Amino acid sequence: MRQIEKIVEPRISVTQLLADVRLSSLSNAVIGFSFAASGPVAVILAVGSKGGLAESQLSSWIFAAFFLNGLLSIGACCLYRTPLVFFWTIPGTVLVGSALTHLSFAEVVGAFYLTGVLMLLLGLSGWIKRIMDNIPMPIVMAMVAGVFLQFGIDWIRSVQSDFLIAGSMTISFIALSALPAAGRYLPPVIGALLTGVLMMWFGDRVEAPVPTDTWIVLPQLIRPEFTLRAAAELVVPLAITVIAAQNGQGIAVLRNAGHHAPINFITSACGLFSMLVAVFGSSSTCLTGPTNALISSSGPRNSHYTAGIIIGLFALVFGLFAPALTRWMVATPFEFLAALAGLAMFRVLLSAFDSAFCGRFSLGALLCFLITVSEVTILRVGAPFWGLVFGFALSWVLERDDFDQTG
Repeated sequence: MRQIEKIVEPRISVTQLLADVRLSSLSNAVIGFSFAASGPVAVILAVGSKGGLAESQLSSWIFAAFFLNGLLSIGACCLYRTPLVFFWTIPGTVLVGSALTHLSFAEVVGAFYLTGVLMLLLGLSGWIKRIMDNIPMPIVMAMVAGVFLQFGIDWIRSVQSDFLIAGSMTISFIALSALPAAGRYLPPVIGALLTGVLMMWFGDRVEAPVPTDTWIVLPQLIRPEFTLRAAAELVVPLAITVIAAQNGQGIAVLRNAGHHAPINFITSACGLFSMLVAVFGSSSTCLTGPTNALISSSGPRNSHYTAGIIIGLFALVFGLFAPALTRWMVATPFEFLAALAGLAMFRVLLSAFDSAFCGRFSLGALLCFLITVSEVTILRVGAPFWGLVFGFALSWVLERDDFDQTG
């Protein structure tokens, strides 16, 4: 336990918490949560449905992914006064989808438990912090830029495919950004959100969700089955996906925004809560990159953590009402979600490129970026991890002077 970073003293009080909340905290929280509760939820539904999971199992999965990780997010933000929002690994969920074609759900859940144990031990050992501290930040930010690039591309494509919604949102965002006085009262991204909602409303573009009698979730306890084939296929790739790809993004964007990221705590918390959410069939917990980037993108730095707490509160409600709310979020047009995410990530993406390519380690950063964008998979491990590995290796060979300057 000595490896876990000390919490911030004195403990945060309710009075101090309320004093730190800003309009930007609320607006960033709304945007960040809208992102987490839309596209990523659709990934769970697609993977689970393809894997033959029942609707009750999917609702239980979503409940754990939001409610339990929401509790972790609230606690972590309060302890460290840093925006630390935790959800679930999206690449890991996709990995699970392919495994469900030949493994039972009980075997997959068993692998979730083992992955949690592995991450908890790594976090308590302190190894992860030492590794992250020795990877050059430009290479890490190049990986972040490669992952976030798709948000920008989807935004541009959404304007072409549905100008009424995405184009109107873009015009609103630019107008409010160009008028700082108006932007102080209505943040540009919130203006884009409201514009999109109005366009969908008047254009009758939201499909009516399938009616349901179940509003509040009834979580199911999933009995795990521990098998060697599931462990061999999933445990190490899932752990790498969480630690290198997902947590690596989150830690990098927090550092880039001027926050201290308690790496050993993050890794240990992901391990512990991966075991807790597995009780209800949810995939491994991770520090989310995009959401933490969004809530750290504007407003006073000392108020960013309050946006994380607000997202955690949203997550508690969403988790409890998962069956009904999921249907509404999935009924939202893709162009609305793509434009909203792209506009919200616009300055974050610019910052990632600036940090990656405006200084040292540029060759390694470029290779890392290209590999990440390529989305290649080697040994069932995704491109962000290999981008870091090969980017670091190239810099070690061709940019040794940059390492010497760092030292």
